[in-house]
Parts: sequence; structure tokens; C-alpha cells
Amino acid sequence: MNPGGEIIGIDHVYLTVWSVSVSERFYDSVLGQVLGFRKSRFALDGDPHIQYYNRQLGIVLRPARAQASVHDRYAPGLHHLCLRVSEAADVDRVEAALRACGITVEPARLYPDYAPDYYALFVEDPDGIRLEITNFRAERRERLLHWETAGG
Repeated sequence: MNPGGEIIGIDHVYLTVWSVSVSERFYDSVLGQVLGFRKSRFALDGDPHIQYYNRQLGIVLRPARAQASVHDRYAPGLHHLCLRVSEAADVDRVEAALRACGITVEPARLYPDYAPDYYALFVEDPDGIRLEITNFRAERRERLLHWETAGG
């Protein structure tokens, strides 16, 4: 056991967006329609926030305050956000559903340089933030199920 307690997951992620209304339409499709997240609204310091959530994770949109260019994933900060589904076939179903919503998607494929069973798709939100959907790979399953005896 760690002295501070074990981290059991990511609670939430905040994404700063140029236009909450434009991003809301995109994330309503991706997170709401396709991935089954629920949605709520709230305000902090007078700024509108939109939260998408499921049993495990919250993803919150908040308006940008600084003037800058679109998201650069190679600048300091968030490179991409990866969400996991159970099986590779689920990645294919997500791809089909995103396309049905009119969202441009990089085709799902195997990425053997990452792991032998790494199957994923990529899509960018209106601000250029890259989202990835990947399968629950064997290495990750082993780690989850056999943490106490896992190497490393």
C-alpha cells in the first residue's frame, strides 16, 4: 500500500475550448450519442461549464480565457486524451457511429509499434484536441487483474 493511498482512477479531465457551444455539439455526438456519457451544466466564476460523465470519468468543457492559436499537441500540456473500450470490435463500432454522426475519423487500425494488440482510432475536436479510442489490451488487463504479482 502507498503511504498516501492508491489512486484508483482519473476522476475528471477539464478541456478548455474556444467556443463552448461549438464544442458542445461535437461532444454531444462523441461522448453523448456514441459513448453513452450523461451531461450536466454548471457555472464557476460566471463561466459556463458542461460536464460529460459516466460511472468512471467526468470530462468538463470550460471556455478559454487566453487568446492563443488552436491546440498544439506538441506544446507543453495535453497531447491527447485516450478513452478505452473493452474490445477491438467496440473500436470499430465507435468508428461507425462517429461516421454516422458526420464526424471525420482516422480509420481504426492496429498499431503494432505500441503493442501487438493495440487497436485504435483517432479524431480531433473543434479546437484540435486529439481524442483516441482504444481497446482494453492484454497487457492492461494483466496489470489490472494481477497487480500484486505483475512485474515492473
